[in-house]
Amino acid sequence: MPSPDEHIHPTATGAAAQTVASHSAPTTDGNELVFWSGWFCPFVARAWLALEEKGIPYRASGFLALRSEVAEEYHNAEYKEVNPYKKEPEFLAISPKGLVPAITYRGKPLHESLVICDFLEEAYPDTPSLYPKDPYDRAQVRLAIDLVGKSFLPPFFRLLQSQEPEKQAQALEEVTEALKKYSKKIVGPYYMGSQFTLADIVLAPWVARLPIVEKHRNFSASAVGDKFVQWVKAVQARESFKKILSEEKYYEEIYGRYLRDEAMSEAAKATRAGRAIP
Repeated sequence: MPSPDEHIHPTATGAAAQTVASHSAPTTDGNELVFWSGWFCPFVARAWLALEEKGIPYRASGFLALRSEVAEEYHNAEYKEVNPYKKEPEFLAISPKGLVPAITYRGKPLHESLVICDFLEEAYPDTPSLYPKDPYDRAQVRLAIDLVGKSFLPPFFRLLQSQEPEKQAQALEEVTEALKKYSKKIVGPYYMGSQFTLADIVLAPWVARLPIVEKHRNFSASAVGDKFVQWVKAVQARESFKKILSEEKYYEEIYGRYLRDEAMSEAAKATRAGRAIP
């Protein structure tokens, strides 16, 4: 039986569509870096933010790409489109788990969002850094990444998918507490101060998804605290963040599957089974 996730809206929309279009043509470096992705995925958004922040030339490929008639309005360029829920052989050769994001760099494949972000940092040293210069501060960024991965993401997905009110309440408490821990370290306006770093990027994609849990799961940013509220506003005002957003109604559509516990993404299946998110 086909997964219900195979039928999600097929392309980026809104500002994200324009960003995709601007990267649909071959790059001047001969497509040194091709970005395989899906507009709907917060893990994709991490790598996408890193690419935009660093100003790295890339060619958009994969499931976020525009349909040809839309792309022609901008570049009349070819594109590839892949649905990660269908696990096409061509894409599995690039991302063995069949997950986005992935990149090909000089023809060589690489996957996993944070691995890609660190790779971009090392492969393009002359671009704006996603880490502070001070070694201690760099360690603080890595601790923030660890906190988000271990303390925020698991309860966030449980909050989305739980159907029983008591389980939702428990997950909501854990999400709020994890964000309070994160917020304690926020210098302002961003996590490490004026520099936008991976400590921000690791959590920023979920800013676009907070309205879902605010509307359906009683989440409150103000319950986390003013530092968090101000951080959210700073992220929302960031140009790179605005450039990768699709229209809100399509987030509602895809996250409706999570809210009904029908989603068949690897993250949803892991959450349902009580496993770590892959």
